[in-house]
Amino acid sequence: MKKILCYGDSNTYGYNPVDGSRFDDKTRWTALLRNNLGSGYEVTEEGGCDRTGFVDNDKGFMFSSQRHFPKTIAKMKNVDVLILAIGTNDLQFKYDISFSQVENGLEKLIVYARNYAGKIVLIPPVILSDNVLKGCFNYQFDETSISKSKKVGKIYSKLSKVYGLKLFDFNKFTEPSVTDGLHYDENGHKIIAEKLTNFLIELN
Repeated sequence: MKKILCYGDSNTYGYNPVDGSRFDDKTRWTALLRNNLGSGYEVTEEGGCDRTGFVDNDKGFMFSSQRHFPKTIAKMKNVDVLILAIGTNDLQFKYDISFSQVENGLEKLIVYARNYAGKIVLIPPVILSDNVLKGCFNYQFDETSISKSKKVGKIYSKLSKVYGLKLFDFNKFTEPSVTDGLHYDENGHKIIAEKLTNFLIELN
């Protein structure tokens, strides 16, 4: 049985932009992925709302990937495929993160993950839409956040080539919901699951 670890933030958790709940097993992409792949795969869902990837989050251990991720993947030990979808929350304007910080932080996670994962798939952050300025997360994201979200994917692409990893960009076939400009809606999760399922089958 092949072990897949889906590690990320609220879009991996399955945050519902309409009411703030968690999408159920028939809706969120990680659960759909498990169902699509079938009994030959063990899919572990490890998404967390407001989790950062490269800066320390004052909410604590569970919210800071630089501290939480190493312990999580080490505990799982042999992971066949790591799907690493982290970095959106680092774009919150309060962190004022630089592109060099993103690159250094992502590289640290990659270097550590290579000790435990056979293959690593990098998922760049969602490209924020202008709707984030009008939604309930406008106290976290601003115009600068949107601008950075459009450029940061180049770092993921660069490191995927440097370390010989796979890059799978959700932004190529789906967009965040009009509700908050940040999280995927039900249809977005469905599309992601379908595309990623086929990608992983071909990968293996």
